[in-house]
Amino acid sequence: MQREKVTIIFTVLVDILGFGIVIPILPFYVTSFGASPFTVTMLFSAFAFFAFLSSPFLGALSDKVGRRRVLLMSIASTAVGWFVFASASSVLLLFVGRIIDGAAAGNFTVAQSALVDISKDEKERSANLGLIGATFGIGFMLGPLLGGILSTVSHSFPFWIAGALASLNTVLAFFFLPETHTKRDPDIPISINPLAPLGRAARNMDLRPFFISWILFGISFMASQSVFSLYAEAAFGFSAFATGLLFSGIGVFTALNQAVLLKALWLRYFNEATLEFLMTIALGLSLFLMALRILILFYIAIMLLASAQSILRVVITSRVAGIAPPHMKGEILGIMTSLMAASMVLAPVIAGLLFELNISLPFFLGAILMTMCVYFEYRVWKHRPRGLTSTR
Repeated sequence: MQREKVTIIFTVLVDILGFGIVIPILPFYVTSFGASPFTVTMLFSAFAFFAFLSSPFLGALSDKVGRRRVLLMSIASTAVGWFVFASASSVLLLFVGRIIDGAAAGNFTVAQSALVDISKDEKERSANLGLIGATFGIGFMLGPLLGGILSTVSHSFPFWIAGALASLNTVLAFFFLPETHTKRDPDIPISINPLAPLGRAARNMDLRPFFISWILFGISFMASQSVFSLYAEAAFGFSAFATGLLFSGIGVFTALNQAVLLKALWLRYFNEATLEFLMTIALGLSLFLMALRILILFYIAIMLLASAQSILRVVITSRVAGIAPPHMKGEILGIMTSLMAASMVLAPVIAGLLFELNISLPFFLGAILMTMCVYFEYRVWKHRPRGLTSTR
């Protein structure tokens, strides 16, 4: 594995590890300020909203000035955000800390762009994006465990450690992270309007079906995940511990598919377009099976969902990166991140309202949305424009 790839993946691992550390502790830390549960959810939404606004801009900026500069700035801002959060003396400063982090949330997008830069062909591009996705999953598996241990010191201590990790990551990236985007155009104009890239994306006829499929996928998956614990308890009487094991199982399946099976199995026998079509069907089927409230089908659906979403996430991203012009890859991947952030804001609200009507409705909604994705993917296949050929 080339040195550039190892450095990029390690940068992502340290970043995600820091974020994973604080996930189980954040609600307890925030409520210690006397904040309500609604305030806790608003902190998550604040980060997602500012990530939605900033990701396309930071991706476009990395197209203009290079991946290295933007990634260093983003990681450093993450450190500042966590230090502000850890030292906060009021709820207002808690929001300031999350907004700082969200407004510079280009870490994942720019790292993806860097891996696309060094990919030689379609299969390597998918495999590289699979590795970064698997790294994301590993960080989320190890981080919460470490966060639980660190919280025995104090509720704020994990946030100080997250800031320290981000600071260390900035130093290591400064010395070891190379510039991967060597064909950039410094004269490309960049709009300060954060919605301008989204407007350009909406007018891009080649990529529009992929963006629609991506946001439908995001809403389907995030809606199911946001009520998953509540559904498992209401439908099958699962405890918090049992639900935690299910999430760990999903994480293991995700990492296995993205780190090993994607290259060794899936890309060996299927091209990206076929994989996207098959995994969209599989994800829709898994959500439908979950909604039926039959325990054996629920277990089957979990394995199907973990495999399908992990492959689908990588394949759609890879196909979009392959179609995007070389001077716009960072911006396009930033738009993908932005759309997923929008899903993180919208999906829990929709799922919560549907869950109160009937606990199966969020999963039925997801199955319907994935059926719509199948339609858009069929349109892309049937009416493939000449510009829709994957390129480096």
